[in-house]
Amino acid sequence: MPESSGPGAANYKIGNERLIKVTESASRKLTSLLEKQGRAQGALRVAVIGGGCSGLQYKMDLVDGPANRDIVVQSADVRVVVDPKSALFVSGSLLDYSDDLQKGGFKVTNPNAVAHCSCGESFAA
Repeated sequence: MPESSGPGAANYKIGNERLIKVTESASRKLTSLLEKQGRAQGALRVAVIGGGCSGLQYKMDLVDGPANRDIVVQSADVRVVVDPKSALFVSGSLLDYSDDLQKGGFKVTNPNAVAHCSCGESFAA
């Protein structure tokens, strides 16, 4: 796959773990989900959208790869893609995964958040 050159290739930037870091458990779960979907070379898109009880919330999707203007971070053997606007909010975050029945799933720990709601999916910055 070309590194952001050639016709039809997405024009993206390479970021690093200062933007978002992935834990080993999140990496294992993400790799397993991507393989199940037949997207072994895919990535997790983390976006910040309006809504939630604290004003902003995370939206996560499995994608084939980066879109135009995305920032791609390779962390713990997986790729995370973040659009430039969301990158302003997630910078310095940690992506973790838990199998806990009550609060399980992917969770973003964000040092920029000033308020959280109890569901752990929305925040204010």
